[in-house]
Amino acid sequence: MKTKKFLKIALLVVIAALFIWTFVFLYQKSQPKVTVYETIVPEVTDLEKTTVATGKVEPRDEVLIKPQISGIIAEAYKEAGQSVKQGEVLAKVKVIPELGQLNSAESRVRLAEINAAQAETDFARTQKLYNDKLISAEEYEKGEVSVKTAKDNLEIVKEGITKNSASFSSTLIRSTITGLILDVPIKVGNSVIMSNTFNDGTTIATVANMNDLIFRGNIDETEVGRVHEGMPVKLTIGALQNLSFDATLEYISPKGVEENGANQFEIKAAIAAPDSVQIRSGYSANAEIVLDRAQKTLAVPESTVEFNGDSTFVYVMTDSVPVQKFERRPIQVGMSDGIKIAIKSGISAQDKIRGTEKKD
Repeated sequence: MKTKKFLKIALLVVIAALFIWTFVFLYQKSQPKVTVYETIVPEVTDLEKTTVATGKVEPRDEVLIKPQISGIIAEAYKEAGQSVKQGEVLAKVKVIPELGQLNSAESRVRLAEINAAQAETDFARTQKLYNDKLISAEEYEKGEVSVKTAKDNLEIVKEGITKNSASFSSTLIRSTITGLILDVPIKVGNSVIMSNTFNDGTTIATVANMNDLIFRGNIDETEVGRVHEGMPVKLTIGALQNLSFDATLEYISPKGVEENGANQFEIKAAIAAPDSVQIRSGYSANAEIVLDRAQKTLAVPESTVEFNGDSTFVYVMTDSVPVQKFERRPIQVGMSDGIKIAIKSGISAQDKIRGTEKKD
């Protein structure tokens, strides 16, 4: 009997406990959940709004060296990567005349040889007369000039140039500037042609002054109105372990070009690179341009600001005990760098701004 009575009491206790637990659980579930937020204190900082233009580094001017005559490359004296001075010979062209031109040249050679031989005979006679003092010095000098002229004519017909004027020969292709050879697209034996009305001519070499470099890139139309010539640019070249250089914006194209559905405007910036760094033509680079700047301004994360039409608000904490309480307060904002936004008025550096919700 006592055992049965004990079991009944235990069962009643268990049922009562379950009832109380269920009541407490349902009561807690019916109560509103208290949300706790992170709080952020506004800070005084410097903000910059920047844009990045992608492009390449290249010499300001690349000079294409072309021959003054047509022919075949007989010798090539320089290779890409070598330095060259103005007037230095890059290659030599061998003239290959046409059959008609060759026959005409051979006829002129024979005539020049006859004239030269006659001039030497006449000069020998004149020299004897001069030695015997039978003619004047003036007549002797005329004879000497005639011989020299005849010999020069013979050399011109045979070689295309005289020995005395060999430095001006059009068969020797010379650099027109001092700089670095970027490319030599020809080889010995290649045919080359001079530039004319119908043809640009064969490029013997490309030479550039690598001490005068520019960045050439594109900027989107949404930002082109906020940049101007003379603005400072920070240039980063990935191939040089992300080294940065100063540059100055010096050109903005007046005409846009559609690219991937957006209008892009070409920009150029002069690079100020130290002599200790070797920059190669064609390096890819990123140009960072500061569009707007705010110094020592009060700022908060832009994610804490509520935008409602033309108005902006933040939630400022007014109490934290027993629960957090926030007040919706209108503010005036300034520039944003995409992460933080400047606050012109509405809050102070002592206020605590509602941030993101804390996770349990």
